[in-house]
Amino acid sequence: MKLPLRIMLADDDADDRFFFDESIKSASTPAVLNTVDNGEKLIQYLTINKEALPHALFLDLNMPRKNGAECLLAIKKDEQLQDLPVIIYSTSLHQEIADTLYNNGAHYYIKKGHSAEMQSAVNYILKLITDNNLVRPTREQFILNPKKLTS
Repeated sequence: MKLPLRIMLADDDADDRFFFDESIKSASTPAVLNTVDNGEKLIQYLTINKEALPHALFLDLNMPRKNGAECLLAIKKDEQLQDLPVIIYSTSLHQEIADTLYNNGAHYYIKKGHSAEMQSAVNYILKLITDNNLVRPTREQFILNPKKLTS
């Protein structure tokens, strides 16, 4: 895996983007972060950059213009984007929604938490990427609990 990793974050909350960026900067794996603040910009970015897609996309569910669930469907329907690993990254966690997101092709679901939890989750995902092991887990392992992760 060529470093630094390319990571994409789609989140409309400036504070969340800042804290996520801090997690990327302090991660043990070198990574470059690109961000967008709504779903329309995300789909435009991915469409324009199909030759250099991110290694993983962290996708907030609650965004303006096109929400995370709509973006996930658009990504998984596009033959050139469908293999992009999508990690749902949201403040809310509802089992029914998580089931739908898993069934629609998301790789993992991380509930936003404090910075230490976010750091743990980011390190875990980056390590999976560098080990070429970022594959869709079973449904039981879909929701990541950062408190139980080791990086």
